[in-house]
Amino acid sequence: MKIPGVRPPELPDLVRAQDRISFIYQERCVIHRDSNAITATDAKGTVHIAAASLGVLLLGPGTTVTHQAMMLLADNGATVVWVGEQGVRYYAHGRSLARSSRLLVAQAAAVSHRDRRLTVARAMYDMRFPDEDTDKLTMQQLRGREGARVRRIYREHARRTKVTWTHRDYDPENFAGSDPINQALSAAHVCLYGVVHAVIVALGAAPGLGFIHTGHERSFVYDIADLYKAEVSIPVAFDVVAGGSIDVPADTRRAVRDKLFELNLLDRCAYDVRRLLLPPSAGDEPDGHAFGEDVVNLWDESGVEMPSGINYADEYEVDF
Repeated sequence: MKIPGVRPPELPDLVRAQDRISFIYQERCVIHRDSNAITATDAKGTVHIAAASLGVLLLGPGTTVTHQAMMLLADNGATVVWVGEQGVRYYAHGRSLARSSRLLVAQAAAVSHRDRRLTVARAMYDMRFPDEDTDKLTMQQLRGREGARVRRIYREHARRTKVTWTHRDYDPENFAGSDPINQALSAAHVCLYGVVHAVIVALGAAPGLGFIHTGHERSFVYDIADLYKAEVSIPVAFDVVAGGSIDVPADTRRAVRDKLFELNLLDRCAYDVRRLLLPPSAGDEPDGHAFGEDVVNLWDESGVEMPSGINYADEYEVDF
């Protein structure tokens, strides 16, 4: 029987996570589909978005999404994140492109072993201090050095842009209660979190298994996003406020999107996640196609995976 509608794409035909549009934010509109495109319709008209090239779709207040739209996004491996007003609150996300659990298994193995977890956590700090020797520093010392680094970055951008800066102040229950620079930082960070989250789940890793952050459903997202804040969300936030924006959240989102494209951050993020989780002996190029084959195997205590879909009753004598 012929199934109506557009046939879902084959896995090898899909655009890699690092080659996609980083994110698109929509609010107060209807999200539907037209063939292989996602449509966003509001009072101003309809916009078409190629689903295969989309990394993450941020759905803000007042959005209605159809079943057909979600099917298309899922088939093309785009992550959907439901967010709050102006995109500064995370609520939930949809399925990812990943078919293989290889990266997830490597992540779980590393985060469950004290020395391996320390190795990954230290590697993350090393990426922040490329010109310093951190091998002898404890985690407490690394945290202290990172705190001092972030504080210095805030002061430097405040001097550069002449934006008044006192301290980071963010109340998730009262976004409008913060001053413009803290609003911009919150909006910029959330955009960065959404993109990093999309890359992590698209590659098949777990957002909740963090190495530095822990205990939260997005601990690993915060781990990876912290690698890029000094290049992306912090300078963008100060630039937006220095420019005299009258709509800080919207202008910040657009500026973050441009910065992500300028830095080719999706490609870097996908590379960094795989490099941190997969050992060099894994044999894969970190920037390779990481989605894996759609294959399910059976675990065996010998360490050799067995093919699934086979009845092993004839191979092994089993009495009932």
